[in-house]
Amino acid sequence: MLNKVCRRCFCTVASRPWLIVGLGNPGDKYKGTRHNVGFEMIDAFAQLLQIPMDKLHSKAIFGEGFVGEASVLLAKPQTYMNLSGESAGPLAAYYKLPLNRVIVLHDDMDLPCGVLRLQPKGGHGSHNGLKSVIHHFRGNREFARLRIGIGRPPGQMDPKAFLLQKFNATAQKRIDTAIPEGAAALKSILFKGLTETARCFNQEQKYKHIRLQTMPT
Repeated sequence: MLNKVCRRCFCTVASRPWLIVGLGNPGDKYKGTRHNVGFEMIDAFAQLLQIPMDKLHSKAIFGEGFVGEASVLLAKPQTYMNLSGESAGPLAAYYKLPLNRVIVLHDDMDLPCGVLRLQPKGGHGSHNGLKSVIHHFRGNREFARLRIGIGRPPGQMDPKAFLLQKFNATAQKRIDTAIPEGAAALKSILFKGLTETARCFNQEQKYKHIRLQTMPT
């Protein structure tokens, strides 16, 4: 009954809610691993907005709230990474959201560790979580992403093993800086919109990338 009430409430406000989905793997075994930075970002954002993540909805740990007049839905799929779309797809359908109101937060090996990017749309870049989300969005890629750089695996290391390892001390410091930056950018989207936020945020992250190039990894 509560979900029905919340669904009606969220869908009758002036603007549709934002659904923000962080990707990762459930369980203590995966906490702190590179593949779970999407979960970390959701947790930081929920704490920033004081939204409790205390519900279960569509195979996800879920939270909902308002920031001013902006309604926000937060989700951490508990399906394991490769099946993330089994949660994200039904959530977007349940709230009847167009995909331009969806943001997916995920790790990205194509960005240096600690560098972030906001994109209005894109492919999956061989990321299995994104592949699943796109599949359950019926092939539609018109949803935003906050890409969280984790860097490339060293030498000939298997990328799968790299993703499931924890950060070394230097990389962890970069992630600890990046997480609140990303949370602040997500909050900015609620007030300024995606386009304006991405323009300013991505420029700042480019300068950050240049600075990090001169530092050890």
